[in-house]
Amino acid sequence: MELLKVSSQSKPKLVAGAIAAVLRTGEGVEIQAIGAAAVNQAVKSIAVARGYVIPNEIDLVCYPTFSQLEVDGAEKTSIKFVIENRK
Repeated sequence: MELLKVSSQSKPKLVAGAIAAVLRTGEGVEIQAIGAAAVNQAVKSIAVARGYVIPNEIDLVCYPTFSQLEVDGAEKTSIKFVIENRK
């Protein structure tokens, strides 16, 4: 499963294109976001990606989870979105 990291500066259309490209290969993708602004960009990306893959008969589903990361020696909580094709 491919991991994409999304920041507050990420462009939703570009992230959506990456999500769609991975889903078209038959694989799933995980998106990791730390902070409210990054989560906002990730959610917008997922919504746009759903529109990109519908013509390919891919029914995108998303499962949000929490994950713990170590960043600069400090433990941070991130939101991870697991995105798959509902078969």
